[in-house]
Amino acid sequence: MTDASVASAAEQILLAERAPDKRPIVKTFFDDATFTASHVVHDPETKAAAVVDSVLDYDPASGRTRYDSARKIVQYVRENDLNVIWQLETHAHADHLSAAPWLQEQIGGKLGIGADITRVQNVFGKIFNAGTSFARDGSQFDHLFHDGDRFQIGSLNAISLHVPGHTPADMAFVIGDAAFIGDTLFMPDYGTARADFPGGDARTLYHSIRRLLSLPEQTRLFLCHDYKAPGRSEFAWETTVGAERRHNIHVHDGVPEEDFVSMRTKRDATLSLPNLIMPSVQINMRGGHMPEPEENGVSYIKIPVNTL
Repeated sequence: MTDASVASAAEQILLAERAPDKRPIVKTFFDDATFTASHVVHDPETKAAAVVDSVLDYDPASGRTRYDSARKIVQYVRENDLNVIWQLETHAHADHLSAAPWLQEQIGGKLGIGADITRVQNVFGKIFNAGTSFARDGSQFDHLFHDGDRFQIGSLNAISLHVPGHTPADMAFVIGDAAFIGDTLFMPDYGTARADFPGGDARTLYHSIRRLLSLPEQTRLFLCHDYKAPGRSEFAWETTVGAERRHNIHVHDGVPEEDFVSMRTKRDATLSLPNLIMPSVQINMRGGHMPEPEENGVSYIKIPVNTL
């Protein structure tokens, strides 16, 4: 299926879902420590739900994890009597650890990610010298989404769109009139995601963004991060296709591909790596699971020296 035909299919779904009673309800939980927005999206008719991009609290100084952020999601799900069908990951995050396995134990749901997670596993499996025991076939996840895959959340139609560039495996999940787009775009006043991680590419990111912006202008976009642009005092994580097309400072309508690639490449060269990239990628490429414990029963996170 081509990009154009998949976008067209997604547009048809959106047009069919315009009735107010068919719009999904979205509740967002923002983690200030990692600037991450996790979303619970549900069908008001059937109470079927999905959790998108959950956060496991992690203290890098002590190496200890907590479930404070994830417990808020569990409380919301139980208070609203939701039936969680999916735990969705838009990509293997480099800035926070996923709480999906723990959430599965608490509230259920199949763990899904884009099929190109295998490319990420191959690249970072080598970087972290994960060894032959680390499977690089995506088997740590319950389901691998391909471009154009259709699925249901209760009575809501949904479709997965492959939107690489930030990483090779980025997926957007269009559910009714809402699209959960991971790190491809930020709020219009902040711009776009970096594209300098292994397997990332600014030109590919440009095409993925233009693909998302071909959806109907009223499409609600739910982002994975916000860092508060200069002059803005509040965190924000919801915008629309129309707002991004008109106002995104990096990629609004009329910005040529070459200008974007030049800007993104120069900007990325000035950025430091995310604080939690070492633990995050090692955990998230394993579907949120810790590395296998060693003979003393303890899991360890590796830090490659002079590599990244």
